[in-house]
Parts: sequence; C-alpha cells; structure tokens
Amino acid sequence: MMEEITGQKAQMWGTSIVGFGKYHYKSERSAQEGDWPLIGFSPRKQNLTLYMMTGFAEVQSLLEKLGKHKTSVGCLYLKKLADVDLEILSKLIKNSYEQMRKIHGVK
Repeated sequence: MMEEITGQKAQMWGTSIVGFGKYHYKSERSAQEGDWPLIGFSPRKQNLTLYMMTGFAEVQSLLEKLGKHKTSVGCLYLKKLADVDLEILSKLIKNSYEQMRKIHGVK
C-alpha cells in the first residue's frame, strides 16, 4: 500500500523500520543530523506502528472514521489491519507523505 501511494520502493532503516522516500534533517538542539524516511512502518510485537511524522491535528475527521487505533505525536498504532478502514488508512498515509514532502522540499 505504501509503495503504491508514495511511488517509492520499500527500504530498511535499521533492523525494524520499513521506510519510503527520505529527507535530510538537522537538529536545532544538537549537532545531530542525518537521513530519515518521509513515512514508514514497523511491525512491532504489540502493534503495527506507522510513522506519520506530520501528526494528526489536521486529519481528526479521518481518524474518527479509521477504526480501532491509537496515536502519539507522530505515530499511528494498529493492532491489525482488519480493525481499520483501508481506504481511510490510505488517505492518512497519502496526506502524511505529501505534507512531509512539502515541509522538507522533497520532489
């Protein structure tokens, strides 16, 4: 689904994150910098974690229609895909990916 939405091939980031696209970041608080995926997921034991770095403030109406989930600042947690509306999930992924591209000037 993420490959189709982003047009990017899946790439491993470390040992457990599958990412799509990338951007370069520089921390404002330290000298840390590096590359990170624009969007990604990790099939963790407890949840399927989707990294949607733009947050969820602008997509509350979609979240209400999604199904069973939890969120944190930039992560969406799903127990299983069968618990959610895949069309709504696709919209959330597309929105986050497009916003990250705009924010970081990635074509």
